[in-house]
Amino acid sequence: MLSDYNFIGVFLVVAILFPFVALGLAWLLRPKKPNPVKTETYECGPQIIGDAWVQFRAQYYVYALVFVVFDIEAAFLFPWAVAYSRLGLWALAEAFLFLAILTVGLVYAWRKGALRWQ
Repeated sequence: MLSDYNFIGVFLVVAILFPFVALGLAWLLRPKKPNPVKTETYECGPQIIGDAWVQFRAQYYVYALVFVVFDIEAAFLFPWAVAYSRLGLWALAEAFLFLAILTVGLVYAWRKGALRWQ
């Protein structure tokens, strides 16, 4: 029984050492010719002038979250729709419950004014 754990131990040692060995080899074999152009920050070509920090409004994040919620809804409903003929009435009730929960969240966000563009 103890020999079964030996395989796990060897696997663990290899899993830990392999990334370090690979990175060390890459560091040893890479070309080392630094120059000012290579160390310069690249930002789509143009030179950066001024501060790059831009603060976005929280409204954008709310729209992104609403999009993600409905994107996940579609991702969950597509497989359900494909297997609908093999599913029973219980699966239909669960799908409507899932849609009802998401609808309640949308109505809540709508009533709070989170979806109003200002």
